[in-house]
Amino acid sequence: MRGVVVLALILLVVFPFLPFSYALAVLTDVLIFGLFAMSLDLLLGYTGLVSFGHAAFFGIGAYVAGIVGIHVGPQIYLTLPAALASAALAALVIGYFSIRTTGVYFLMLTLAFSQMVYAAAFKAPFTGASNGLAGIPRPTLGGGFGFADSTAFYYLVLALVLLSYWIMARLVAAPFGKSLRGIKENESRMRAVGYNVQRYKLAAFVIAGAFAGLAGALRAQFNFFVAPDTLYWTTSGIVLVMVIIGGAGTLVGAALGAGLVQVLQNLISSYTERWPLLLGAIFILFVLYAPKGMMGMVDQLNNKALHVSTLARSNVPTRDDDGRLGG
Repeated sequence: MRGVVVLALILLVVFPFLPFSYALAVLTDVLIFGLFAMSLDLLLGYTGLVSFGHAAFFGIGAYVAGIVGIHVGPQIYLTLPAALASAALAALVIGYFSIRTTGVYFLMLTLAFSQMVYAAAFKAPFTGASNGLAGIPRPTLGGGFGFADSTAFYYLVLALVLLSYWIMARLVAAPFGKSLRGIKENESRMRAVGYNVQRYKLAAFVIAGAFAGLAGALRAQFNFFVAPDTLYWTTSGIVLVMVIIGGAGTLVGAALGAGLVQVLQNLISSYTERWPLLLGAIFILFVLYAPKGMMGMVDQLNNKALHVSTLARSNVPTRDDDGRLGG
């Protein structure tokens, strides 16, 4: 497995040198949505919070990075921290009210907050209203060095996605992450043994919102544009599909699900406008026949391979002390 990871990293690093300019743009978008999906997986897969308003933080990060880049400066130390901070602050406010509910009420409350943010962006003049915000610059480091080039921006996205994955992986492996899993499995028991469940939920909500804001900022800079649709509930729905298809509770699975959905969307939409219908059919098949997603299928294959290997070793003939074959 480690060899596969190393090979994947090598391919990601050398990909810009391959003669696939359009594929580089698709891969950049896949990485951005992979980060977005991993941020939602912190809530869905590890804390058990099914949020249908995660697009709010994605869109807030996109708009703030765009506004700061246009009116203040495109420096990376201005745009990205502003996007992270604004998305985290919005997640703190929305999460403070949302985590007081559970189940379908939590889902509907997050959806309601997200639609409120969408309505504000659709009407506000500083967001470009219904026309969206255009002319968003790529980030720069100052001193004449920037990421306007597609390859340079790809490496920036790759570095930030890998760093974000490392941080989230450390979080879920730490006692904090184990507490989140405990809340998902049995919230009442965690509360009974003294854990402040609300505080842990809110912390997970804010962290997930911050990473979603970072993904939104990168998407806005990648496209030089952000539209109100970024905040719409369908964006929350598509990233939820990504996490479920990839495998909730596995950060890598969420990223793989994002890759599959984005690639299929690009391929199918080039042949037919009814690509959502086919994507929905694929989602149904995963729910029915692979409920643990792509990573669940990988685990099943690994378990079968291990079982076959164990059986093969147990059936190898042995020799007794006289050199005769035995069973």
